[in-house]
Amino acid sequence: MKKTIALLLAVVMCLSVFAACGKTNTTDNAQTETNNTEATTPADTTGNEGTTEPDTTPDAQPEEKPVASDPNRPLVIGYSSFSSKFSPFFAESAYDQDAAAMTQLGLLTSDRTGAMILNGIEGETIAYNGTDYTYNGPADCVITENADGTVYYDFTLADGLKFSDGEDLTIDDVIFSMYVLCDPTYDGASTLYAQPILGMKEYRSGMDTRANVILAAGPDGYTETDLYTEEQYNAFWNYYNTQAGIDFAQEIVDYVIANYGAAYGVSDVTGAAGLWGFELEDGADAEAFWNAIVEAYEGDIDTAVATETAGSDLVSLTIAALGEEYVAGVQTGESAANIAGIQKTGENSLRVILTELDATAIYQLSLSITPLHYYGDKASYDYDNNCFGFAKGDLSSVRAKTTQPLGAGPYKFVKFENGVVYYEANEYYFKGCPLTKYVQFQECTADEDKLNGVITGNIDISDPSFSNDSIAAIEKANGGELNGSVVTVNTVDNLGYGYIGISASRVNVGEKDSDASKNLRKAIATVISVYRNLGVESYYGDRAAIINYPISNTSWAAPQSTDDGYKVAFSVDVNGNDIYTSAMGAEEKYAAALEAALGYFEAAGYTVENGKVTAAPEGAKLEYECWIPADGIGDHPSFMVITEAAAALESIGFKLVVKDLSNSADLWDGLDADTVDMWCAAWGATVDPDMYQIYHSTNVVGLPGSTGSNHYNIQDEELDEIILAARASTDQAYRKLMYKAALDIVIDWAVEIPVYQRQNAIIFSSERVNLSTITPDITTFYGWMSEIENTVMQ
Repeated sequence: MKKTIALLLAVVMCLSVFAACGKTNTTDNAQTETNNTEATTPADTTGNEGTTEPDTTPDAQPEEKPVASDPNRPLVIGYSSFSSKFSPFFAESAYDQDAAAMTQLGLLTSDRTGAMILNGIEGETIAYNGTDYTYNGPADCVITENADGTVYYDFTLADGLKFSDGEDLTIDDVIFSMYVLCDPTYDGASTLYAQPILGMKEYRSGMDTRANVILAAGPDGYTETDLYTEEQYNAFWNYYNTQAGIDFAQEIVDYVIANYGAAYGVSDVTGAAGLWGFELEDGADAEAFWNAIVEAYEGDIDTAVATETAGSDLVSLTIAALGEEYVAGVQTGESAANIAGIQKTGENSLRVILTELDATAIYQLSLSITPLHYYGDKASYDYDNNCFGFAKGDLSSVRAKTTQPLGAGPYKFVKFENGVVYYEANEYYFKGCPLTKYVQFQECTADEDKLNGVITGNIDISDPSFSNDSIAAIEKANGGELNGSVVTVNTVDNLGYGYIGISASRVNVGEKDSDASKNLRKAIATVISVYRNLGVESYYGDRAAIINYPISNTSWAAPQSTDDGYKVAFSVDVNGNDIYTSAMGAEEKYAAALEAALGYFEAAGYTVENGKVTAAPEGAKLEYECWIPADGIGDHPSFMVITEAAAALESIGFKLVVKDLSNSADLWDGLDADTVDMWCAAWGATVDPDMYQIYHSTNVVGLPGSTGSNHYNIQDEELDEIILAARASTDQAYRKLMYKAALDIVIDWAVEIPVYQRQNAIIFSSERVNLSTITPDITTFYGWMSEIENTVMQ
């Protein structure tokens, strides 16, 4: 449960603003108005003056659009719970993000592979799966790499764009949106401000939020300053120290009840805390829950909050309770009046200057174009005088609209009431007014409600977990078929993959980067890898595939079996020879893997006698532990993989202890503390395959300034250089070669065993949705909502 939240937040943090996710893309199915004019008689070219032949060419007719039998019937989509943060700037959960995206228009769009469309105004036609699709967007972008290392991104907007309230959309709205995302007090998901934009540091320096300044001052007592009053200081620390922790616990309770209460019969603090992994007495309140959390972490509140969070930390909860004055910017030093690298170059054009190339910049720049007149103040906008629609450091006007989004997307937000988000078609949408007038996003209290809702007719589209139980229920409703008269299923690969990790700092022979250490890890990985097919097929059936490199198969950078140098993971012995042949059966492969593992163990310095490992070299062990968050009952895709491998390794004298965790939070605590030898988990990925956060040496757990996300403890100078070189290019072919080299290094270190690529499912009501109007060729990067303007009910 806790990992689900962390993954959702991580996904949001990896994206710029919602337009970059490919949900505002357009295709050749965009509807256009066609004039139905009277036919003109052609001039006589036969020499028969005064006579003409009758025109038999039929009049041009407008393209016929599908029509719903009931134009006022809403399209109902089943969703998990919302948090009402429907802001293109501040939405946190994936569900709030989707709710906001319905109302927004991205500066750029992407195609079905996630590649950005730079010629949106005229459109680009790109083949996918044997079909040509044309993608249009509201802008063009020209990227220029200069000899001095700077990079220009020149944007031009299409003419005639409007927001859903009829107001014109201009380049000033784009500039306003950028300045909100780059404000020193901005604390939403976008990291546009982290891009190497000329003048960004100078603009953001010399200012911080009042809350951050008070935090920096510490809780030991007020010292006179112009940055905050004594009353503000005392109010902040009083709330932080007494009430914020209770709010923190209550947020967990609210989340658990909203998402799992109905399924587990939970409606109070004690029950919610139990599902979260804490035992409380009957009738306990949120304060008791908070005290239990603090006690579990032996008073380490920072670690407790970072691990147990349901979305908010103590600072954000304190600010939420005390008001906007604590997120207001205060001047702490000198600060530039503008961002030198954001330049208005014409009435409809803009240039963004980067001081160096960063391949991820294009995704950050694909932001939602938000209306200055709604989120800001047009009277406060004067580009030439460094006024950008709000006072620097004061985003109160933007925050005030967090629950009421407005933009230029396909739909207008109407209201959020009784768990339903209501939308109405945007008549000014640049691709034409959507064919379905009303859409509703309806909360489902439990995952099974999504599937049952589609089967029973209360919901038209949803995304239940694609489990064996779900498939059985769908097939039953359809009379034995997965796709039938009641439910139609569309599956796409998940943007992420399952893996088994090995800590190089814990599983080694002395130095973690030595050949002996790598051989030790390869011995273990070789045996685990041979059982991947057995375990994954048992858990997922044909809804997942084995992967051989630590990267999602959805990525353009993922090596393919037809590529030069492609190898099955851990399929060669210590001498570089193939372990398996095509003629081998499963049992023969298991035996061959053990034989190869003995070779690796021996090369690692272990004593091998009579087909068994009998002694470990200094610095290594005969026993290691693998943690797997399988709810204490073996419910995990890699559980059979790791248990079968453990039994095989034990047969040759090496012990791999499988620790089945009932509380998944224990795993993340252990990884952060570097106390876990091996573990089973899954990565969520992003459109761009940048490997810096996960594998760069500077991000190893525990290093100063580290993101703490390199749990493998891999530190390799060559790998670091490759990662940075791939980041510094926009040549996809070159980057793919670099990432293949990087992935080979990760495999050579044997710190990550790639396991599976699973599928996600979107289900449609075959009875109520006109399936021919659903987005064709749905992909991981181009979902069904990408062309929602064309979707029609039966």
